[in-house]
Amino acid sequence: MRTSSFGRCSTGELDLPENFGNSSPASGGHAYGAMLPVFLNDLRSNHHKELVEITLELEDDAVVLRNIAPAAVASSAPNASPSSSPAVGDHGGGGAIARSLSITSRIRRKFPWLRSMSSRTSVSSSESVAVVEDPVVSARNARKMRAKLERTRSSAQRALKGLRFISKSGEAREELWRRVEERFSLLAKDDLLAREDFGECIGMEDSKEFAVGIFDALARRKERKVSKITKEELRQFWLQISDQSFDARLQIFFDMADSNEDGKITREEVQELIMLSASANKLSKLKEQAEGYAALIMEELDPENLGYIELWQLEMLLLQKDRYMNYSRQLSTTSINWSQNMTGLRPRNEIQRLRRTLQCLALEYWRRGWVLLLWLVTTACLFAWKFYQYRNRSSFQVMGYCLPVAKGAAETLKLNMALILLPVCRNTLTWLRSSGARKFVPFDDNINFHKIIAFAIAVGVVVHAGNHLACDFPLLINSSPEKFSLIASDFNNKKPTYKTLLTGVEGVTGISMVTLMAISFTLATHHFRRNAVRLPPPFNRLTGFNAFWYSHHLFGVVYVLLFIHGAFLNLTHQWYKKTTWMYISVPLLLYIAERTLRTRRSKHYAVKIQKVSVLPGNVFSLIMSKPNGFKYKSGQYIFLQCPKISPFEWHPFSITSAPGDDYLSVHIRTVGDWTQELKFLFTEDEKLPSVNRRVTFGELVQMEQRGQPRLLVDGPYGAPAQDYQNFDVLLLIGLGIGATPFISILRDLLNGTRTIEELMVQESNTETTRSDESFNSFTSSILTPGGNKRSQRTTNAYFYWVTREPGSFEWFKGVMDQVAEMDHKGQIELHNYLTSVYEEGDARSTLITMIQALNHAKHGVDILSGTRVRTHFARPNWKEVFTKIASKHPYSTVGVFYCGMPVLAKELKKLSLELSHKTTTRFDFHKEYF
Repeated sequence: MRTSSFGRCSTGELDLPENFGNSSPASGGHAYGAMLPVFLNDLRSNHHKELVEITLELEDDAVVLRNIAPAAVASSAPNASPSSSPAVGDHGGGGAIARSLSITSRIRRKFPWLRSMSSRTSVSSSESVAVVEDPVVSARNARKMRAKLERTRSSAQRALKGLRFISKSGEAREELWRRVEERFSLLAKDDLLAREDFGECIGMEDSKEFAVGIFDALARRKERKVSKITKEELRQFWLQISDQSFDARLQIFFDMADSNEDGKITREEVQELIMLSASANKLSKLKEQAEGYAALIMEELDPENLGYIELWQLEMLLLQKDRYMNYSRQLSTTSINWSQNMTGLRPRNEIQRLRRTLQCLALEYWRRGWVLLLWLVTTACLFAWKFYQYRNRSSFQVMGYCLPVAKGAAETLKLNMALILLPVCRNTLTWLRSSGARKFVPFDDNINFHKIIAFAIAVGVVVHAGNHLACDFPLLINSSPEKFSLIASDFNNKKPTYKTLLTGVEGVTGISMVTLMAISFTLATHHFRRNAVRLPPPFNRLTGFNAFWYSHHLFGVVYVLLFIHGAFLNLTHQWYKKTTWMYISVPLLLYIAERTLRTRRSKHYAVKIQKVSVLPGNVFSLIMSKPNGFKYKSGQYIFLQCPKISPFEWHPFSITSAPGDDYLSVHIRTVGDWTQELKFLFTEDEKLPSVNRRVTFGELVQMEQRGQPRLLVDGPYGAPAQDYQNFDVLLLIGLGIGATPFISILRDLLNGTRTIEELMVQESNTETTRSDESFNSFTSSILTPGGNKRSQRTTNAYFYWVTREPGSFEWFKGVMDQVAEMDHKGQIELHNYLTSVYEEGDARSTLITMIQALNHAKHGVDILSGTRVRTHFARPNWKEVFTKIASKHPYSTVGVFYCGMPVLAKELKKLSLELSHKTTTRFDFHKEYF
């Protein structure tokens, strides 16, 4: 302990200890004490020529104000004892004492941390009065002093981003105020804005109850009860809530709870503020548990059990939130710097940048490119070949170029009508996915290729039919006898009429095919298939998935008509020149074989329901018996059919169980008639009791089988995520129910981890060794249920689940808990994002964030998901996610698998390309939509 007597405070500079202003926590001093000399110098403006002597006691962790006394003007000793200094001044001893006491109180108000950690003696000018503090109060004052000293500049800067009452926006405050003025003009009555309309006026129309709390807190500052305010008062309120000062916003937040304005918040007041925040974020479950979380906050901030907390304690909790949650942010610690991963990779000039861009684009699109190029070249060659053939025939003299163009288009139609079947042969594609062909053919784009061919067919039909109806038919019927004689033998020496051309076999089959294809193509468009088109009854049945599904089966009739159409050609008579059947036969037979296999297999794969779980968010899960011989990979999907609902409808669902499990499970969201009927069938039937408990890892609940509806399974079918083992690192991104394909992958990785641990135990018992590297990763030979070995190269997996409904986290709660429990090496990271809660930093979610951080630090459980996985608020910063993974895994291949709405897919694909260009990490993007 050191006692320092400061120099006299006058118009001159203060004579301070040499190292006082430069002290810092690192050097054993106190950063907060740097403000004291500044404040003392400021006293000169109000106390000219008045000298006071200040004695401070400097300890290792405290600065104690021992004494402030008037000093003698003539005294020259800078460190003279306060008791030896006569009380003199311009107005006599009494005035000096009064002034010194005034200065003392001002210093104590400005620097409340200048207090003793135990009982201290406060000495006035001529006498000492010992004040013995209560030990409990003393303990709180000590915590308060430490909290003030620990408030570093970095934490203050972070705090500036928090407690925003006005949403984060790049717009100027003046522009935001102009909008508030416009809303005031609409809402005000007699130039007065009602308390209930305050939220809508300031832009909190979705949180009116929270806005009323802000209104009341600001109104109490006027020391009168206010129910309406003028525009000028609204302006004052606006300036306060949009203040850039964190301390000002913190005071408003504190005042919202401090309803009696005593500077203290009780547990009941904390509970009210929690309920207000939960209501603003529509978190009914949190609202129900507000009392328990209020007690948690009081336990943390009021260890002395005084029954209240003060402003500084609320500030301490807010500033230390990140410290509570640091251990759960694995991505924040990267093994290699982001800048290092980019070193030497930035192109030096435009030519190099262009070359690198072209290289990355070629790497990304070469598989799609060669397939499309091959198809285009083949289509063009067929058109040119048929065009050239008919250009040199006698019929060209009669019908001109119209005929070669029509016949060239017909030849491309034959090819495309054959190719369009291949992308929907699911069993064949599933088999090819597991072969070496996946390295050269982009099987993930099968539906896109299907759509491209469909568009080419539509173009071919227009060109072919259009040329016949509008060009060569008129030329034929209006041709001169001399020209017609060149092809008369093709028409039995009888010149046809327009009517006979349309009513002949070719005409009838052609028109019928065009009509059926027009219906099928129209109902397959996005607007009709997604119910975006609103039609009056009964035409509303023409929209939706069912209309798309059934109309596509019209192509069965189209192919029959196509065979007939190609067999009755007027200008071609030799059978081997009628090539339609040559194009169509093999793909059509393959498709028919697939449908036959599907029918027979579904009867063999009839399953029994073992468990039904009704989950929040209109979701239910089915756990079914696993059919004999049914083998699948994580990420694949199956089709389900319930004959009791419809004997024709099959619907796809991702498998959420792992290949090693002895059951099948799917999670189904009720978004259509079929899923609603299926849920009703399995949950409302008295013979099939609903099980509301969550599915846990490996748990099976037997159900009564008598009277159970029949459920047929077809599959499994390949999906992009099934190839996850081909990547070093996995980035799995699911939106809402789109998380289901990745749950199976997480389960499979857990099974792999458990198998490795079991093998390690066995080898340890037999005194064999294994390298740490193979144990610390999934890269090992793992036994599959069939006894075969498979090689895994995946070392890390990152799962991001983004949803709008808090209840969604109940779907896979058991799986997430077991990942946290079993993944001792931290190879699987789970990140939940709830977009319905206001983003972190918004005042409406600040208290929820604080409770979340505190509860997670104390109990290791998230308050929203009920799991060990922390829930983030708002949407992820995807660029930050990608860059951190790139910096953590340089020279690795990251498989990015996404399942959700198409909008986000574009952003993720763009980031995958961008980061692959700029870093040594390659991001391989795959998507599937629901």
